[in-house]
Amino acid sequence: MSPADRQGDRIVLASWAGTALFALTAGLAAAVRAAAPVALVVALLLFVAGTTCYVVAFPRAVGRSRVDDVSVSGLFFLMGGVAPRAVTVHLWASFCAEVTAAVATAAARVNSSLAFGILAPVYGLSLMALWGARHGTFPPRPARRARTAQQARRRR
Repeated sequence: MSPADRQGDRIVLASWAGTALFALTAGLAAAVRAAAPVALVVALLLFVAGTTCYVVAFPRAVGRSRVDDVSVSGLFFLMGGVAPRAVTVHLWASFCAEVTAAVATAAARVNSSLAFGILAPVYGLSLMALWGARHGTFPPRPARRARTAQQARRRR
């Protein structure tokens, strides 16, 4: 296994670890009010970590877009064969589990700090973007047609 594969695996593991921590603390807070401050801190930390991942992923994707045809759907949602199927399934499942836990726990205790859990899925989504920016397979960028047309006009 190459070092790049291991790094990609770490992103998948981090996604599941964050999802498990969030689901555990949010579920506990939905059952026991005294656990709500812990769930709030976890949700906000995952939101901040997710935002940080976006800040890291975006410039890397911009740099890759000079050579590769990076699409928004490929970068942020790993669509179009950007990632191996197993990676895509794991990251999507983790993200969907975060969304489900966030909505379920926020609905269980309306008007409570569990509403902040809605911010936590930013973490899962941003890890998809980070994986895509670092390890995604994008087709080469096509040659610019406008530049070619301008060069053809100059030759006339």
